Amino acid sequence: MLQDDLQAVFRKVFEDSALVIADDMSAADIEKWDSLAHINLVVEVEKFFGARFKNAEIARLQCIGDLKKLITKYRPELA
Repeated sequence: MLQDDLQAVFRKVFEDSALVIADDMSAADIEKWDSLAHINLVVEVEKFFGARFKNAEIARLQCIGDLKKLITKYRPELA
């Protein structure tokens, strides 16, 4: 399931096993989510889901819900 898999990636990147993500969450909602963590997150998401996002797509991301939509663009079977 996309939510569970993405949450596992977030927990790994932010080193927080109790982190619970929601579609409306953004970098402002996660204390450790800075520019470096953002790059690490994108890299880990791409690796985990076997996708390669365009820079413009990454730049448009506003929240976790947007990230989920982007993942399903490349992996529609996860929608």
